[in-house]
Amino acid sequence: MIEIKAPSLADAPAISALLDALGCPGTEAFIERRVAQLMAHPDASLLVAVDDGEVIGVISLHFIPQLALSGDICRISYLCVSTQACSQGVGAQLEERAVSLARQRGCDRIELHCHERRTDAHRFYYRQHYVEIPI
Repeated sequence: MIEIKAPSLADAPAISALLDALGCPGTEAFIERRVAQLMAHPDASLLVAVDDGEVIGVISLHFIPQLALSGDICRISYLCVSTQACSQGVGAQLEERAVSLARQRGCDRIELHCHERRTDAHRFYYRQHYVEIPI
């Protein structure tokens, strides 16, 4: 059974490996500091998906208060699932928890940026009912 939870600092190497697979190499030197920073930040949330003690997914969220809008924005800054766990619903579980946290925080929208070369990620977000808005 997959558990979605806040990470511990011991999860930092696994998070770094997921980021590397996402195309963000070189985080090993500072990932523990970043995990600690996000865990302590009042307007951020970091969650991991764990299966049988192994971190198989991560999502990083930022909650942004808006001056001219009644609701705030939740930004997904990173969402990554291990290749072994792809197509098993892990990303959907992480995204579902993100939506729940965003609602609890008074957000009425979620935004993210996803490079066009990540076609599988685009298909995932479309299945989750996200729409592309040109910049």
